[in-house]
Amino acid sequence: MLTVACSSSDHDDLYTYVREVKARPAGHISPLPEFEVSETYAYASAEKHDPFLPRQSAMLSDASAGPDGLRPDTERYKEALEQFPLDGLEFSGILERENEVWAIIKAPDNLVHSVRVGNHLGQNYGKVVRISETKLDIEEIIPDGLGGWIKRDAALVIAE
Repeated sequence: MLTVACSSSDHDDLYTYVREVKARPAGHISPLPEFEVSETYAYASAEKHDPFLPRQSAMLSDASAGPDGLRPDTERYKEALEQFPLDGLEFSGILERENEVWAIIKAPDNLVHSVRVGNHLGQNYGKVVRISETKLDIEEIIPDGLGGWIKRDAALVIAE
């Protein structure tokens, strides 16, 4: 059996240091600073635009149809190319199969898509109305700034 004992002479310097630290006068701690209480603000304007919603979503829910009943179909399923602005899409060419013409579109994410007349693309409810060898004609529905909607013609020209 082995017994280990600590002798007090091995730690005399430690005990001396502890006594010196305890003998020092206590320091002064400054009081915590006083903070001003700020007034809270409750956003209670239900008829105004919700600041946490994108501006376009608010227009869709509030906007009435134009004088001719024009309004985008917000209930329909969004197509893949509707997430990109028109200027980010590249018209690359056409394919024709069984008397049906398809336009080849390259998206900004470098994926290639095929669209035909009636498909939607762009962020302004654009609808393909005509496909030719050099141009893709699109009809967009945009807000008129007065709570209604108007049609606007747009086009994608084939990339050279």
